[in-house]
Amino acid sequence: MKLSLSTRVGEKFSNKREASLSLDQLAGIAVQSGYSAICMRASQIGIHTPAAEIAAKARLLRDHGLAVSMVTGDFAVPENTDAGPAALRDITPTLDLATALDCDIIRVALREEDDIVWAQRAADIARERGIRLAHQCHTRSLFETLDQMLEVLRRIDRPNFGLTYEPANLEACGGDYRAATIRRLAPYIINVYLQNQRLDPAGDSVLRTWCRGEVPFEQIPLWDPRGIDFPLITAALGEIGYRGYVTVHQAGLNTPQVDAGESARYLRSIAQFEDTPNQTT
Repeated sequence: MKLSLSTRVGEKFSNKREASLSLDQLAGIAVQSGYSAICMRASQIGIHTPAAEIAAKARLLRDHGLAVSMVTGDFAVPENTDAGPAALRDITPTLDLATALDCDIIRVALREEDDIVWAQRAADIARERGIRLAHQCHTRSLFETLDQMLEVLRRIDRPNFGLTYEPANLEACGGDYRAATIRRLAPYIINVYLQNQRLDPAGDSVLRTWCRGEVPFEQIPLWDPRGIDFPLITAALGEIGYRGYVTVHQAGLNTPQVDAGESARYLRSIAQFEDTPNQTT
């Protein structure tokens, strides 16, 4: 497996459209902490970014020895609004962005039944360019529960449409994120996101779901053992032969340097990840 750092770490916590760090700063943190790649979001580079700026930032990442593990081309997808699926209806700009960043996975969103046929069409177009589409296990989407997401993936039925496995959203929706679930999802997992939480009726944060209503929780660091069982997850991913990116998606609890560095150090203590040329952890 390979470690990736989400640019979510460098966003203002309450505003996913605004970066708190430059891409150069984020890249420096990623290299210093031993990541292989950056997971790109529109707060740094999106379909709205001028082509010359995209090219310059792509060179910056290459100079740092960093790949791009996945591209999220607009703001509506991570904000999880009704506008999220719009990219499926015009996937070409995001494909162009992924190509410019030499990335072969794009994050997409499905919220309604009608989005399925658009996902099929977008996947067909993406396949011609060697690019895959991935939907995250996510609240308020067609990917809230295990059975639901398996049904949707089977109906989409495209070899280049897969899943970003993310255990915290599965747990918030009342599902089991552990080994049995990973085995069932194994044919579709092409990416992994990790963030931590502790479900708590007195928690000061709330996840809004369609299947369970509001779910209160406490946000905790990736290395806090009170939350998601990451040793079990990384072992199960190894058992299914997963060799792709594992992205640290945790943000806003400490400084970006601490969230990125300590998360990488913790994950390397519980699982084997490929070394990077600039490995320092």
